[in-house]
Amino acid sequence: MSLPAPTADNRAVITGSSSGIGQALAEELASRGYSVILVARREDLLNQLAQRLTEKYGVTAEVRAVDLSDREQRAPLAKELASRDIAVLCNNAGVATFGALADLDLDYERDIMELNAVAVHDLSLAVLPGMLARRAGGILITGSAAGNMPIPHNTTYAASKAFTNTFAESLRGELKDTGVNVTLLAPGPVRTDNPDQDEVGNKIPEFIWVTAAYTAKISIDGLARNKMRVVPGLISKGMSLAGQFGPRAITSVVAGAAYKKLASE
Repeated sequence: MSLPAPTADNRAVITGSSSGIGQALAEELASRGYSVILVARREDLLNQLAQRLTEKYGVTAEVRAVDLSDREQRAPLAKELASRDIAVLCNNAGVATFGALADLDLDYERDIMELNAVAVHDLSLAVLPGMLARRAGGILITGSAAGNMPIPHNTTYAASKAFTNTFAESLRGELKDTGVNVTLLAPGPVRTDNPDQDEVGNKIPEFIWVTAAYTAKISIDGLARNKMRVVPGLISKGMSLAGQFGPRAITSVVAGAAYKKLASE
């Protein structure tokens, strides 16, 4: 069960493609010949990426500047994708916050749930009927090792990623023998050039990180093989196993203490 071959008409969609893993996924897919639809809020960065991908790989790169946490903005995009030949959907956009939930901006926390969970659900459902009709397609969903365990002081993010983790693997089970692949990307720390990462990134030892380019490559390779879960890096694999199989009463306390420290520094 491989992915559909790139054609002049089909597209690979990458959300959160203005930076980080999303940008690396767009680069990886373009290098494999896929024309892309780049989705994120920052139109200027998307336009720069689109120009680079077109010049470097000769693919078509369309830009959709959309705030996926906003249902009114998201709805036209979902409608468009439902009508297009989408070969690959990378549901990658997501953000995290740190700190006690009651101390955070609750409106922003609701936006995070919309972005990290509801948008993933909406866009997946938008492309799924077309993929099933063509008996071909791939949906990559960026979850997180954080979604495997309760994490105090990272509550909304961990909970939203618990949804994406379970949604991806459950949907994959439903789509057996349909020609549609679904793979969960469950990374730990991934080093990117996103300046938003600097505050947290400087507090995590360098040896823990893996690169966005490496993450993107093994993710698309895994999606092509219909692998259930891709976990890049040894540290991430350890985090994933601890979250899945460790006693939750212990992992919650340990992870919560670490994230409380991140929030306070």
